Amino acid sequence: RRFGGSRRSAGATAQVAGRWSLTSTIFRRAAAPDQQRRTVAELLLERHGIVTRETVLAEGVPGGFSALYTAFADLETLGVCRRGYFIEGLGGAQFALPGAVERLRAQKDNDRTAQVLAATDPAQAYGAALKWPVRADAPQTTAPSRRPSRVAGAHVVLVGGEPVLYVERSGKGLQTLVDPGDDRVPGAIDALTEFVRGGRGRRLQIERVDGEDVIGSPFEALLVERGFRQGPRKLTLSA
Repeated sequence: RRFGGSRRSAGATAQVAGRWSLTSTIFRRAAAPDQQRRTVAELLLERHGIVTRETVLAEGVPGGFSALYTAFADLETLGVCRRGYFIEGLGGAQFALPGAVERLRAQKDNDRTAQVLAATDPAQAYGAALKWPVRADAPQTTAPSRRPSRVAGAHVVLVGGEPVLYVERSGKGLQTLVDPGDDRVPGAIDALTEFVRGGRGRRLQIERVDGEDVIGSPFEALLVERGFRQGPRKLTLSA
């Protein structure tokens, strides 16, 4: 800044700026394929804690789970991870970090902790390694645009690790992922309200719940009690 004015006044314009060097000593040759697979396996373990076939498929790893199986087996031999059947309903071959296994065992069945996560967050496994829950009263002809999906801008409210609410990326729609009358819904709404008011989430302008107008629905009073402002066609909540 100190000398910029004098250079401009003199009519001198720098065509090339910065420090330059040859790249031959900077870039190394590509790592061997087995080293690359091991690195990917380690990254997946660090990211997810427990890695299953479905997890690898959701990450889009070339070759899928079979391509990394040997790398996981090598890490097991080194004592880095464990092999077992940790999550019921998923593939029989699962690999996990020891700490993740202990945390899973310590999980209490009556845990009611509510968390709001981005739909694309690796910690939010639904829609990737796990299937979205299907309500018993859900119509079979639900439009794809109304189904939960892992898209940027959408959020999921989990209670005890299970999805209860899905917030559409537009912020205009809520979807309940549990059966009507489920007692976890109020706690999920409380968590969503705190998430937005704390500045971690953007403004919500709820116009519909489960595809129906929110105004006049059973959810209207529930949302207003938690600080949503009433409008002619929507309920609004901001930080």
